Formats: sequence, C-alpha cells, structure tokens
Amino acid sequence: MKYIIVGAVAGGASTAARIRRLDEHAEIIIFEKGEYISFANCGLPYYIGDVIKDRNKLFVQTAAAFNQRFNIDVRVQTEVTAINPSAKTITAVKQLTGEIYEESYDKLILSPGAEPVRPPLPGIGIEGIFTLRNVRDTDYIKAYVQQKQVTRAVIIGAGFIGLEMAENFYELGLDVTVVEMINQVMAPVDYPIASFVQQHIRSKRVQLRLNTAVTGFTKVGERIEVTLNNGEILIADVVLLSIGVRPDTRLAAMANLKIGPAKGIWVNEFLQTSDPDIYAVGDAIEFENPITHQPMITYLAGPANKQGRICADNVVLGNVRSYKGSINTAIVKVFDMTVGTTGTASKHLTAAGIEHIVSTTHSGSHAGYYPGSKQMTIQLSFAPKDGRLLSAQIAGYDGVDKRLDVFASYIKQGKTVYDLIEFEHAYAPPYSSAKDPVNMAGFVAENILLDRLRVFYWNEIEQQKPADLLIDVRRKDEFEAGNIPGAINLPVDELRNRLSEIPNNKTIYIYCEAGLRGYLAQRILRQNGYNKVANLSGGYILWNACTTEAKKLITVAEDFLVHQ
Repeated sequence: MKYIIVGAVAGGASTAARIRRLDEHAEIIIFEKGEYISFANCGLPYYIGDVIKDRNKLFVQTAAAFNQRFNIDVRVQTEVTAINPSAKTITAVKQLTGEIYEESYDKLILSPGAEPVRPPLPGIGIEGIFTLRNVRDTDYIKAYVQQKQVTRAVIIGAGFIGLEMAENFYELGLDVTVVEMINQVMAPVDYPIASFVQQHIRSKRVQLRLNTAVTGFTKVGERIEVTLNNGEILIADVVLLSIGVRPDTRLAAMANLKIGPAKGIWVNEFLQTSDPDIYAVGDAIEFENPITHQPMITYLAGPANKQGRICADNVVLGNVRSYKGSINTAIVKVFDMTVGTTGTASKHLTAAGIEHIVSTTHSGSHAGYYPGSKQMTIQLSFAPKDGRLLSAQIAGYDGVDKRLDVFASYIKQGKTVYDLIEFEHAYAPPYSSAKDPVNMAGFVAENILLDRLRVFYWNEIEQQKPADLLIDVRRKDEFEAGNIPGAINLPVDELRNRLSEIPNNKTIYIYCEAGLRGYLAQRILRQNGYNKVANLSGGYILWNACTTEAKKLITVAEDFLVHQ
C-alpha cells in the first residue's frame, strides 16, 4: 500500500508515524513545501523573545531523523500543486530546481494547514511588516529586530499569537501597541474574562487600541506609519500582522473535493473527504462542533495530532475510529497571567441560540493561609435544564492549567455542574484548598440551578428601575474605597439586626466583593420574606473590571467621532 501525505508538522507527521507503526511494509511519502518537517509552532514567539535561546530546540524532528527512524520518504521544499483523483496521482514541484513530476498513491492524506490573513491594505507589502506562521517567518523577524535595532512595535490583532508576541517584544525592551478591531482581546473568551486580561496588559504599559481598525501603512524613512480608522497614526519600527489565519483549501478545491460551509475541507467522522481515497487532517478541515453541532475549524496543535492518529488507523485498518470533534481547549500566557478557555463561549452559545446560564467565581490558587496564593476567576456556562457543562474560562496566575484540564475533560464527556461538586482532587495547602476552585464553581452553579441563588450580571445594573434597591453588603471600609453608584451599605454581618431598614416590596439587588457574602445575604433575606432578591455574579471585582474597560471603549468611540 502506498500512502502520500501532503503537509507535515502536527497533523501530517503524526499521521505518517502512526501509519508506519501500523504497517512496517507500507510505502509512505511526505511532501512538505517548507524546509522543516516538524517544528514547535507554539514556541516561535518565545524564540523571538529570547526565552528559548537555542533555535534547534524548536525542531521536533528533522527530515533525516524522521526517515531514519520511520523509514519514511520525506521530501521537503517540494510543493504539491495538483491532485488527479481519477488517476490517483499528485503533481509535485521541487522548489530548488523547478522540476515537475507526478507520483501515484493508494491513499492520500491532506494536511495543508492554514495561511495567515494579509488584507489588501495600502502599504502592506513594505519592509518591516511581518506575519508569523513558520520558522522562516521567525528567522526574518528575529534578524530584523536585531539588525535594525528597533524600539517600537505595533501588533495588529489581539489573539493568542498577537498577545504572546506583545509580551516577547516587551521583554526585548520594545514599546508595544496592540491594535484590535473588536471590543476586546482574545476573541474566543467572553468580555468579562477579557477585561481582566486587558487590565493586566495595561499594567505593563502596553498600549491597547480596541474597537479600532488599521487602514494603511506608509514607510517614512526607517519607520512605518500605521494609520488607524480614528485618524490616529502610530509610529513603528516593526509591525506584526496577527489578524488570523484561513484554511489552505486550494489543492482540495482544485481537485473538486467538497468545501464545507465553514470554508474548510469537509470530512466525515472518519476524517475522509468527499473522495473515499483522500483523507484530511489539521487546520484545513472542518467538522461538527460537539456542543453547537455547527461546522467549525480549529487551529490548534492538540486536535491536529489526535486527528493524525485517528486518520492513520482509518486509512490502514478501514474506518475503524470516529473523530468526536474538538471543544477548542486553549491556554495562553499573557505576561504574568494565564488565561484559558474550553467549550463554547457564552456569546457564541447565544449566537447559536443555545439556552444557557453563566456563573462566575473567584478562588485562591491554593489555601489562603499558605504563602503565594493568587486569585483566579472562573466563568462557567451550563444548560439550565440538566446542568450540562458548555464552557469554562479562567483568568489567573497559578494553577489555571490544571483546573482548565478538569473542565475540558468534563465537557468532553458531557458531564454536568453536579459532577464538579464530586470532583476529588489532590489536596495539600501548597497546591489547593479542601474545596478546590473546581468544586466552588460547581457549588455556585448548583445553587443557581436549584434556585438557592438568583444572579444578575454586571451589564444589567443600568437596567434597574428607580424603585429597585441596590445593597452593598461589604464592610464599611470596603464600600468607602469604591462602590457601585446608587448602592447603600448594609454589611452582611449586621443584616439580621437591620431587616427593618429594608422594604420588602422592592426588588433587591445585592453585591459584595466576590459573590460569597452576597449569596449569604440573599439567603438571609429570602428566608425572611424577601422574595425578589438577586446577587451580582462575580461581585464588585467583576463589575469594576468590566465597567472600567467599557469606559475606555466609550472614550475611543468619542475620539473617533471627533476625528470624523
């Protein structure tokens, strides 16, 4: 049996190695148009920032080593330019010599990946404007920064790569500005979580321009002028485009393979394309989201590697394994903060018409009495009928990754918030608390489902009527240090003795710092005849972060109108 794989790195190389483990005698050829068969895509920003100092550490496998260990014919710097499904051949071009030739196959696996988006803006081709997708891009950027002695960087796009590059440019001593077209950084997460991230970024004196688009670039001497849609001009020595990527479907489309509604290569549950002898994996394919059941594409190395293993089993053994899809579990280091997401964000659940409830908790990374505990914020989305977990997002410092992995596992298995309550974790004061943040998130979600806790959200404060009552149940000193306008202060520990001060014919909204004291106050009031009581989800901490960031957006909008 002869297998041809187009594209290496995560999906293609994983498929090839698995095929060899299953069939020692198969003929396997990998075509890779780049110079490297397997490299650490996710490590590229950290090599530019000198966190990873040895360039060779980026390479998982060389073509020679891969050939020696797996007896696989690896043809780097060779681009496949056409597929003939009826003849079961591909056309390839050796980039160094221009030689064109054909190769036959029994089974073909496509792993072409994705390509960076470069919008047709004026001046986008001038020197000093880069995208970051592969080792060659990395080498260009690193050399340019060193040789030109740059001091100012502008990053277009505040996704994961954009923020990682902002940090690494910052660590190199550059002045950094990030420009993002939407109203928040990190589009996969919801606005409240993004608000905490934005405040942390601003604390590093990295400039954020949100709700702002780039309209063009101009080379002025050795520097680049970046023109924004509000009339502002940013001065940069280097510009990184991190606007996003799109699946590379050119080969598939030319071969008349089905392209799905999400603009990726359509595959069935066996990762088989519309041609039964052609399979596909990685960033270029689309599949059904297991939560929304809508077509989606994921640009993550983890799913690509898993797809490669499943695909290999199916091409060798005959469609024996189904791919269950990806829930887009992702994590990123943003300076000192760690931010993670898994499942489908609340805003995307809303767009898909999926009913859900959101709850937010703040917990310590480990026992508060043990030194070094740091706060993490956890936001859950779950189904109102059965409590099935739909998403989890975390912003914090220590221990974010291990909690995110628990949530991801539970979401993947279709488990509920009730299961979080029973989650049994490894506990010792340096690592957790007797009630882990995962448990605490489950407790709060269960209370909401059982109507022991009624919540309202940070963006609903302005919807309150004049007759409603807003009560801050924190201590007096906390209230005086900062509060929500219109609130009265009734500390929770005094509440039972001051019930006569609270009219029972009003709708009462309660808040505290993080949510716990507000929950206790609500339980007191509801069991004393107050029926219309709600507690602010995430407390004053969340409200303050979100409203502070929202005000900055309003300022940007006002500036834009002034410039029109």
